[in-house]
Amino acid sequence: MKNNLILGLVIIAMLVTSCTSDDTADIIINDNSITNNNSDGGTTDPGTIFLSGTYTSDLELDANNSYVVNGPLIMASGTTLTIPAGMTIEALAAGANVYIAISQGARIVANGTADNPIILTSDASSPAAGDWGGLILLGKAPVNSVTGTATSTSEIASLPYGGIDASDDSGILRYVRVDYSGGAADGQSENNGFSFYGVGNGTLVEYIQAYEGKDDGIEFFGGTVNASFVSVVHAQDDSIDWTEGYSGVITNAYVKHGTEHDKGIEADGYNTDIGNNSNPVFFSKPTVNNLAIYGNGSDTGNEAIRLRAGTQGVFTNVYIEGFEEGFDLDGDAGSNSTNPTGAGVLNGDLSATDVTFVDVMFSLQNDTGEVFNEAEFISGLGNGVATDYATWGAGWTIQ
Repeated sequence: MKNNLILGLVIIAMLVTSCTSDDTADIIINDNSITNNNSDGGTTDPGTIFLSGTYTSDLELDANNSYVVNGPLIMASGTTLTIPAGMTIEALAAGANVYIAISQGARIVANGTADNPIILTSDASSPAAGDWGGLILLGKAPVNSVTGTATSTSEIASLPYGGIDASDDSGILRYVRVDYSGGAADGQSENNGFSFYGVGNGTLVEYIQAYEGKDDGIEFFGGTVNASFVSVVHAQDDSIDWTEGYSGVITNAYVKHGTEHDKGIEADGYNTDIGNNSNPVFFSKPTVNNLAIYGNGSDTGNEAIRLRAGTQGVFTNVYIEGFEEGFDLDGDAGSNSTNPTGAGVLNGDLSATDVTFVDVMFSLQNDTGEVFNEAEFISGLGNGVATDYATWGAGWTIQ
């Protein structure tokens, strides 16, 4: 009997040691049982792994597991979040405080395919816009809200972003969809589908969709990141938004409004709540190629593209359908103007080439204080052709 007792104790010790000593990275995972941590009344798979907290080591998700983000999931500098193709990650339908954030110096590798996209969505049985926060990337590329190497702070999560590295690399987003995001933290701060804070052009962003979001679909807070094959469907605020000196290239973008919506594009040269604090001063100046925006009719009293706060930009091949106004330019005039949107038209820093309007009451509304005619801003009227969304958006987007 004594020998059997000793043998049993040895076996138990071996089992404990094997369970606690392995090569798993030291990360924070809330892996609670359905009994102890189930917010959906028992519908979550008992094998679900809950993710939240700050991760200080790499996190590579397993396609054989189910994951639910149930709070802020923040990847710290030096870490990588890897999401395999074809994975759907659910987020607790609890609003703004449930999100995925890739900090400065961290990376995300979400490399889906057209047949196996990566989907980030609500866990609600009847999902709705604003169920959760969305995806946030923060980089070290220039922003004009600060000077030099200083950093600004994100609206959500209060994380630093900005710097002087235009080629900063925050990873890969390819065939990634964010559904039902945009939870509001307060009256001023709301999550978007995709938020790019000072993200550099070393980051690969292509084939992304923001679907049914409560706030903006995609917003660029400065930075230089390029994005191609971009779809925003049923955003309840602006579909594509830029500010803080964004200067990347957007190629093949498709916007479709739902019942609740604001602008197709709302573009600021700088964040008017913070100021243009760059030295020397610079404004947003992206290049936009092959853009199609579909509204709900010219009688809706809405604007397809609003350009303000001194934003610059070069638009080529634009198709706009179903709006009261095509382009609305806002700013002020004079040599000391802080919002020189009109000056951008006059000096060639803001222009639109090859543009087609269908069911649009007014092609251009000039509220800049500067005097110019439509032809000085828009050339090639009637030559715009809609991006071929039926082809490049097939299979992986919600249309």
